[in-house]
Amino acid sequence: MDSADYIEVALRLANADLTDVETVRAALHDEPWWADRLRDSDLPLLREVSEGLRRALAAMMASAGPAQDETVLTEINALLAAHPPRPRLSGHGGHDGAPNWHVHVAGPDAPAVDEVAAAAAWGLAQGVVAHGTARWGLCEAEGCSTYYLDTSTNQAKRFCSPRCANRMHVAAFRARKRA
Repeated sequence: MDSADYIEVALRLANADLTDVETVRAALHDEPWWADRLRDSDLPLLREVSEGLRRALAAMMASAGPAQDETVLTEINALLAAHPPRPRLSGHGGHDGAPNWHVHVAGPDAPAVDEVAAAAAWGLAQGVVAHGTARWGLCEAEGCSTYYLDTSTNQAKRFCSPRCANRMHVAAFRARKRA
């Protein structure tokens, strides 16, 4: 995985429905090596990490300034301290005998929940390093509370997905047509 993948893990965990292990597995579908090993007993820790991620993301959307920066710093550092990445180089998964070099954030025998927590903490930290705090957003669609990273050129993203954008645009069109 690279830093962009870890950023996605952080966002998926922050936005995940953590009511049961199956919904968490669905949220982490791109990482079956973690998702398939998660257990019901992992949910309290995943909820704690998700809450920390959401506090940090909410702080990024608060008015800019030293207080906001301090909150972001405190929240992300707390996650990193509680769930420290333990990087290791791996080469599995290559083709034609050539290794597929990448970094894991936990040892090979670490429980899946530990690796997910470390990956999410590391991903959010790397996201702030790479993109700052101004490019993170909360979907403006009614009823949606999904966080996203705006990597668009003009930084004009307002919705987490085309689905939410389309839903809101259609609702606005219908409201105009009724008026």
